[in-house]
Amino acid sequence: MQSEDLVTTSKRLRPPVVAVTGAASGLGREFLSRVASSADFRRVVAIDDQRGDVADVTWRVIDVRDPLLANRISDVDVLVHLAADYRLDSDPGERRGYNLRAAQTVLTASAAARVRRVVVVTSAMVYGAAPDNHVPLPEDAPVAAEPDSGVVGDHLEIEALVRRALRSHPGLEVTVLRPAAIVGAGVDTVVTRHFEAPRLLTVKGSAPRWQFCHVEDLVSALELAALGQVSGVVTVGSDGWLEMEQVEELSGLRRFELPAGLTFGTAQRLHRLGITPAPATDLHYVVYPWVVDCASLRAAGWKPAWTNEAAFQQLLELREGRHAVVGRRLPGKEATLTAAGATVAVIGTAAIVRRARRRRRI
Repeated sequence: MQSEDLVTTSKRLRPPVVAVTGAASGLGREFLSRVASSADFRRVVAIDDQRGDVADVTWRVIDVRDPLLANRISDVDVLVHLAADYRLDSDPGERRGYNLRAAQTVLTASAAARVRRVVVVTSAMVYGAAPDNHVPLPEDAPVAAEPDSGVVGDHLEIEALVRRALRSHPGLEVTVLRPAAIVGAGVDTVVTRHFEAPRLLTVKGSAPRWQFCHVEDLVSALELAALGQVSGVVTVGSDGWLEMEQVEELSGLRRFELPAGLTFGTAQRLHRLGITPAPATDLHYVVYPWVVDCASLRAAGWKPAWTNEAAFQQLLELREGRHAVVGRRLPGKEATLTAAGATVAVIGTAAIVRRARRRRRI
């Protein structure tokens, strides 16, 4: 019995073998690049449906939704699942189908292959954005987001899969990272598009607060999660938050205020017409606060390398030359006319709706 204990202890002391899904691009590639040469991992396995360009790792080409995935991860200790489609312009049904099938397969395959730990990324959006939210929200705050057809709905469904997996496979450890609004090259979200508008939409009687999570900080948090230094539900973001006045000063953009009913009602009509990519509930995340307190990471000694100010400055630099209205990308001339003609960002909706209706009649 003592020799078995020694073998078990020896295995735990050895650096783990980590696998990364979605490793050829996006966040998966960023994380893979960081851990490829890390002495904290014995070996790094890259999983994707195509081979990527990161060297010094073991590439295994397979669709993450393939049930045969279990056979390809039998030698893995930790799996970091980063294969997901959160593009705003994806077909909502196809996007959700991919994301849920990928997460379900990863969790089931990991349990079957006796992977010790799975790390999943969702979003702090699952807490919901509301005018009366505490600032900041603790990690154990209730999940209060509205289920919808957008990306937030995908995150909620994935977390439901995680809870079911933990009940079905009690030996499996799953860590869920919930980042604040992500910023970085290639990031395209409801939040980043909000700052591509000519003016900043606000709702009367509400005070937005802004917290960002730079991709580099998310990657360093993922590394701690993969090593088991944080577990359970873990929020990630820059320290503190920016007030609306700071955002206006840094961006040079002016706000305009509309009543909540008009804002969300118009946004929902635009979404039903197929003009805007995200449901109206996604607008909550640019007008109401959803700041989080990164207590678990802080207790583990983690510190974000990026301040909210620095992350926001990069967001502004990356948006140059892009124009969006209520999340819908527009050519520059059209965005300018739209903003001028309609009390700005719900902006231009009358003209856009009329054009959409005319096209439908033809």
